[in-house]
Amino acid sequence: MVWKCILAAIIGYLFGNIPSGVLIGRGFGIADIRKHGSGNTGTTNVLRTLGWLPSVLTLVCDCLKGYVACLVGQWLAGDLGMLLGGVFAILGHDFPVFLGFRGGKGIATSLGLVIAISPWLALAELLVQIIAVAITRYMSIASLITSVAFPIVTGFICRGRENFGLFLGAACIAAVLALYGHRSNIQRLLRGEENRLDFHKITEVSKKVMAKMKRKNP
Repeated sequence: MVWKCILAAIIGYLFGNIPSGVLIGRGFGIADIRKHGSGNTGTTNVLRTLGWLPSVLTLVCDCLKGYVACLVGQWLAGDLGMLLGGVFAILGHDFPVFLGFRGGKGIATSLGLVIAISPWLALAELLVQIIAVAITRYMSIASLITSVAFPIVTGFICRGRENFGLFLGAACIAAVLALYGHRSNIQRLLRGEENRLDFHKITEVSKKVMAKMKRKNP
C-alpha cells in the first residue's frame, strides 16, 4: 500500500509538470509565456497575453492534469491515492522541476482535484469564480474566494463520508497552496495596485493573435 501511495504522488507530480501554458503559448506564437505578463504559466497570464481561446485551452489542460492524476491515484490506492495524486499534481504545476520550479498558481489544477472529490462542488466553485470575476474583474479575488471556500464546502459535502479527514486535509492543503501562490496578488490588492481584467483589451488581443495564426496557416 505504501509503495502505491508513493507512486501515486510521483505520478501526480509528473502530471503537474506538464507545461500546458508553455506548450499552448508556443502553439500560438509565444516561445515562452513566462517571459510575458506576470511571468507564470497559468490561465490568467495566458488570457492577458494571448486572449480567450488559448486561455480556455490552458484551463482545460491544467484541470485535466489534476483530474487524471486523481484517477490514476485512485486506481492505485483508493481515496488516499486519489488525494495524493491531486495534491502532488498541484505541487508539480506550481513548482515544476523541469521548468526550474517556475510554474503557475494551481487554481485550474486544483479544479481537477475538486472534480474528483465532487463534480457538483467543482461546478459550484467554477460558477462562483465566474460570477466573482464578472463583478469585480479581479481574477485574483475570484481565485482567493474559491480557494478559501474549498475546504469549508468540502467539510459539508464530505461529512459522514469514509476518510472524511483525508478529504478535508487535502482541501486545506490545496487552499494553502493557492493562497501562497497568490501572495504577491494579495499584497497588490492591499496596496490598491492589482490590475483588473480588461475584457475589451483581451478581446482585441484575441483578434490579433487569431489573425496572426490565420496568416501563418492560411
